[in-house]
Amino acid sequence: MDEDRRGILYPRRLPEFHRLAPDPEVEHAVRWFWIPEWDLAPGQESRQELLPFPACNLVVEPQGVTAVGPTTRRSDRVLTGRGWAVGALLRPAAVPALVPSPAAIRDSARPVADDALLARVRDAMQDPNASGGRRRERAVALLSRWVAERVPRPDASGSSDGELANRLADALADPSVIRVDQLPDRVHASTRTLQRTADRFFGLSLHSMIRRRRLQEGAQRLREGDAPTIAALAGELGYSDHAHFTTDFKAVLGVTPSEYRRRAAG
Repeated sequence: MDEDRRGILYPRRLPEFHRLAPDPEVEHAVRWFWIPEWDLAPGQESRQELLPFPACNLVVEPQGVTAVGPTTRRSDRVLTGRGWAVGALLRPAAVPALVPSPAAIRDSARPVADDALLARVRDAMQDPNASGGRRRERAVALLSRWVAERVPRPDASGSSDGELANRLADALADPSVIRVDQLPDRVHASTRTLQRTADRFFGLSLHSMIRRRRLQEGAQRLREGDAPTIAALAGELGYSDHAHFTTDFKAVLGVTPSEYRRRAAG
């Protein structure tokens, strides 16, 4: 499954969904842009259940702009009627400028007061004379420009705090990383420095982010039928036994691995 959908727990329920790569001017600040669109019949609803990697997002919707903090658990949203969103999955280097205290909005969001940005993106997404692809491209270009004006590029030496945070994010996304003590050699920084970086740029601990990535991968493999047994999967993900994996999985996703596998297959 594509990485952009790894955190979507039930992909079959997904509305129309698009991912656009960032332009070079903002690739230090944005991992990708994402745009869901839906048009549901009266009385119909689509429940989206997500377990995204705990990064911050900037989201423009018809009713406003929000900065969305890192998540520590599964999140749900019920879609009805007609709507859209234009989101930017932020790289850690963008967080101090756009979400100065990520820990303060864990599992929540705060409004971003920018009526001009809202109006421009809304006009682009609702332009009746443009094709769907053109509408999305214009909306992303507007949001890209807004981000680029607020998040300076790190210096070319690669030694800035933002560059370190981005390298840490890349290491945390590597499935072979299952323990905190693997990070210093990969990122070339001490564990203490990396813990401070995680607090400032992610709003979460290193251990919790590794745990989240393991659970994301576990859910993906259960969903795709790529796990011979749950015990074997637990071992491959670095858990000491089946019971610890099941406890973690249920605490974050709300169901056991066996229950999730049955629901995802239905």
